Amino acid sequence: MSYRNRMAMAVLSLAGLFVALYLALHRLGVIGTLACGTDGGCSTVQTSSYATFLGVPVPFIGVLGYLVLFAVSFAAVSGKGGDERRTALLLMVLSTGAFAFSLYLTALEAFVIHAWCRWCVVSAVIATLIFLFSLPEAARLRREVEP
Repeated sequence: MSYRNRMAMAVLSLAGLFVALYLALHRLGVIGTLACGTDGGCSTVQTSSYATFLGVPVPFIGVLGYLVLFAVSFAAVSGKGGDERRTALLLMVLSTGAFAFSLYLTALEAFVIHAWCRWCVVSAVIATLIFLFSLPEAARLRREVEP
């Protein structure tokens, strides 16, 4: 069970990395126009003042976050994750952080920016799925703590 969940987390992290990389390349000017399919939603979100967090463009945070999540989940699947308890804790912390940050960004789109970027929504769905697949890690941590 844990192997499948961690494999799903690795695959989803890789997908999230590609989405974040696409948005980061747009931010760097490598990609001229985002393929969004809506009238200005993506560009409205990507050019808003909320497109940076603590001075760092949000897509760059996504690239780093998904890259770290991929590395940890892939290491866990391949058996090179080291201490099992530490790996489980790290997966829980990273996935919870990604989920919370996505929730924050989605709330900004809905209630502040009033525009939707489809790529951001896809990233939020991916972060949510990664979080859901990480929940068995919490059960593993509880089992290892109980006498």
